[in-house]
Amino acid sequence: MAGFNPAGYLRDVRQEIGRVTWPSRKETLITTGLVLALSALAAVFFLVADWLIQLGMRLLFGFA
Repeated sequence: MAGFNPAGYLRDVRQEIGRVTWPSRKETLITTGLVLALSALAAVFFLVADWLIQLGMRLLFGFA
């Protein structure tokens, strides 16, 4: 097993970072907006689902 070479490791990391395609500001804003919108949509969906289950349980078991 070869020994660990910190200088070689850092050189390799720097090369890999150079190969990364970074998103533009516009792409980042669009993606962030989509994540927030879909999170809000999921929250509303689960709110309605929870409300319907609660209503069903009240009707089934007669809780007031």
